[in-house]
Amino acid sequence: ADQMYGPKEDRKLVIVLVGLPARGKTFTAAKLTRYLRWLGHETKHFNVGKYRRLKHGTNQTADFFRGDNKEGVEARNEVAALAMEDMLSWMEEGGQVGICDATNSTRSRRNMLMKMAEGKCKIIFVETICNDQDVLERNIRLKVQQSPDYAEQTDFEAGVRDFKERLAYYEKVYEPVDEGSYIKMIDMVSGNGGQLQINNISGYLPGRIVFFLVNCHLTPRPILLTRHGESLDNVRGRIGGDSSLSEVGEVYSRKLASFVEKRLKSERTASIWTSTLQRTILTAQPIIGFPKIQWRALDEINAGVCDGMTYDEVKKNKPEEYESRRKDKLRYRYPRGESYLDVIQRLEPVIIELERQRAPVVVIAHQAVLRSLYAYFADKPLEEVPKIEIPLHTIIEIKMGVTGVEEKRYKLMDAVNPTAEV
Repeated sequence: ADQMYGPKEDRKLVIVLVGLPARGKTFTAAKLTRYLRWLGHETKHFNVGKYRRLKHGTNQTADFFRGDNKEGVEARNEVAALAMEDMLSWMEEGGQVGICDATNSTRSRRNMLMKMAEGKCKIIFVETICNDQDVLERNIRLKVQQSPDYAEQTDFEAGVRDFKERLAYYEKVYEPVDEGSYIKMIDMVSGNGGQLQINNISGYLPGRIVFFLVNCHLTPRPILLTRHGESLDNVRGRIGGDSSLSEVGEVYSRKLASFVEKRLKSERTASIWTSTLQRTILTAQPIIGFPKIQWRALDEINAGVCDGMTYDEVKKNKPEEYESRRKDKLRYRYPRGESYLDVIQRLEPVIIELERQRAPVVVIAHQAVLRSLYAYFADKPLEEVPKIEIPLHTIIEIKMGVTGVEEKRYKLMDAVNPTAEV
């Protein structure tokens, strides 16, 4: 598992977000936190706005954010320093990646953070820039709707005017990043390409972060996750294998085809992804009108020497393996096979490609694989991955969009042998 962390010099990293309000900083911070946690890096999101509200309340008007309001500037710098102190303390206790979410829009503020971090961790600035007025207007209205700063404001339009006034004060003093290590995301939220500029970025983890950010966008689209229809090995209670579908599984494949064709009838650019194992390919077979792509990365967890056995046979013939797996299902690796952590590592290209897609995707795969994918979208701790419930003959619809991730489940039919897979 330690191989997931990369070289020692990258063990402690602070990502400092920079940008004017309503530029998608918190959205970016949340996505990065989710991705890095899923890969096994101890990551925490520190939102400076939360510190400000705790110390100075939620009813601050735009005047509080004026660049020439000395008391306001001092108060805001003080809460930024508090957040940074908490982050550094958390890192001393074992945290690896801290994400500092604030405007950090002046050079003096960023210098303060760099001095605090000196000798303790590496700092990378991630600046979000947006010039699309339509996107900005949408983000501003969403911000006023969702921010605790305006929870007590009964007049929505008055809240919008106040937020725009606050924004104008920030614009007057804003200094783009041109110091240190940085990643600039320019017009990437609009969904029309945009630019990613990088400066002085090196190391394993910063490289992963750049690769992730270059593939992210805000275009809303659904991702449908489902296990294959019941297989003959499900009926027999056997692990792994490459059996075909049972009669019940074939019924599910037809029900799934009907559901997908109705749900995605206006989405001609959607695609169907399966593993290379025949039970997923056969489940996808009745679906027509969409391209089908096979991913070896979506194959079920490799059960190694236990492949084709039942759990009772494993318990009887390999009691030590059975007990090791029972004690730590996340890290347990089947002899000549895989662990859940191995599965997560091989699924990273799938996650990157799902983030990159702008059209809906239907993923037909296996229990351990779908547990791992679902954990990413639902931001579940790694320890919970082997316990996530992914029933047979059920579709989990994940909606990706500006406000985050939403989930809906559709049970198409009962599973006859629901517990038969890994």
